[in-house]
Amino acid sequence: MIHTVPETGSTNADLVARLAAGERISEGDWLIADRQTGGRGRRGRMWQDGEGNFMGSTVVHLAAQDPAASGLSFVAALAVYETIVALIAKPQDLMLKWPNDVLLRGAKLCGLLLERVGDSAVVGIGANLVSAPQIDGAMTFSLADVGPAPSRDDFAIRLAANFDLELGRWRQFGLEPLLNRWRAAAHRPGTRLTVHDAAGATVSGIFDGLEPDGALRLRLEDGTIRPIHAGDVSLEG
Repeated sequence: MIHTVPETGSTNADLVARLAAGERISEGDWLIADRQTGGRGRRGRMWQDGEGNFMGSTVVHLAAQDPAASGLSFVAALAVYETIVALIAKPQDLMLKWPNDVLLRGAKLCGLLLERVGDSAVVGIGANLVSAPQIDGAMTFSLADVGPAPSRDDFAIRLAANFDLELGRWRQFGLEPLLNRWRAAAHRPGTRLTVHDAAGATVSGIFDGLEPDGALRLRLEDGTIRPIHAGDVSLEG
């Protein structure tokens, strides 16, 4: 089910609050806003909305037999990627950036935010369909910049179906096949990266692939490998 509201502060915050209050939200349900006044990105950044863009969230209920919840970042990224790659004329213009950003011609097209509430995870997705809001320190693009943009509602239907598909694959086959597909769509090994880690430190190095759990492998100047489990990544050059 896709539920739409004219305006809210944040679809993620709404679902987090409902889960915290004990409400049972079915997997496959989405909450989508025509307008958000308090959307958030990683590290507490504001995610500005735009009329006609996609702003929505869904819930995953985690079971004991599920793979590690950190893999949901790749589930969401691949769902968005597969949705968008079918809508653009040049699939080679689309790229994934660790951990779950989607870039179009090197500029940010989508952002994802995952939040944990007990044994559930709220997955929030913002996608620039018709306009690209300004984000400090990042170039932004919209689908309308490269061709006809889909309607928000059509995009929502496609995304919900792809998310359900990727979630099922993650549960059935584990994280490794998803990481292989992510690698094929992402920046190549050898790419220079700057990482702003969760502690606020900045470190640069060479992308050396992924750990089995999806952590980024950053090869430093002295040749050592530093696993990065959380942080913001900038591509150099």
